[in-house]
Amino acid sequence: MKQFRTGLVVGKFSPLHLGHELLIRRAMTACEETVIISYSEPELPGCDSRRREQWLRARFPEAILLVLHNDEHTLPHNDADELTHRRLMGWACTHFLNRRVDVVFTSEDYGDGFAAELTRYFGGHPVQHVQVDQARKAVPISGTRIRNDPHAHRSFLSAEVYASFVQTVCFLGGESSGKSTVAEAIAARMETAWVAEYGRELWVEKDGHLEYEDMRQIAVVQQQREDALHLKAFRYLFCDTSALTTLFYSLEMFGKADAELEQRAERRYDHVFLCAPDIDFIQDGTRREASFRLQQHAWYLAELQRRHIPYILLSGSVEQRIATLLSHLG
Repeated sequence: MKQFRTGLVVGKFSPLHLGHELLIRRAMTACEETVIISYSEPELPGCDSRRREQWLRARFPEAILLVLHNDEHTLPHNDADELTHRRLMGWACTHFLNRRVDVVFTSEDYGDGFAAELTRYFGGHPVQHVQVDQARKAVPISGTRIRNDPHAHRSFLSAEVYASFVQTVCFLGGESSGKSTVAEAIAARMETAWVAEYGRELWVEKDGHLEYEDMRQIAVVQQQREDALHLKAFRYLFCDTSALTTLFYSLEMFGKADAELEQRAERRYDHVFLCAPDIDFIQDGTRREASFRLQQHAWYLAELQRRHIPYILLSGSVEQRIATLLSHLG
């Protein structure tokens, strides 16, 4: 038997950092069930309610989670008086969750008053207060400091949370247009991860004999690798190609595309760079003729326009392309 039946943790979690996680895990250790409620009005930069819900579900799947979304509820301003916020939490517990809590966990001075008001709201049902790391000695960080520079304070964020602040950069272009060279070079320059082209690996593995079913698998594996490396990247994740490239090959080779491939080709990236076919074409034994590269480039231009995807054209030498990248990414 644990000390309490139902515990409550309330916060903006903007963003969810390791100090919040310490508080929540302390509650989960002491309680048979833990309720987490999150809301913020206004939302704070980079921490919208859907993103916070994603973080909390990823980190605490066993908790009872309630995120109040601004576009679904009229919420009090963050600076509203304490009584308004406390009564909102009592209402949320009874209206949405159909339960009364026995204890609230906070790292703030207001915890005793919060527990007392919940006791009144629940008709005398006693609610205790447990304070955790109020002095911020265990986890010396604040949401404000992290929002000011999440990259400088990434050690205070779990990988799932920090990944939300990592921007994805996609390179597109025809064969032998410098995508892989540039992706690897800029990743090394910026000390982060890059995602190699799985389609090329499979092409070599199968000695150039790809089948229609391989197209969907290429897109699946490519995006699985992106998702995995997104958790390890710093500031940017550089992606050598995307499912849009696989879609081109599927249409060109087989005249059709799998529905899942079509759907995966909709994945959006924070930045898209199209490599111009203005460098020497190198035939490495796996590529088609140079004219095919021009066909690919024309397809990308039309497709990016059709999909309303903004992009930057990379041209010139590798050094010139890196300079263009740095001027846009900072």
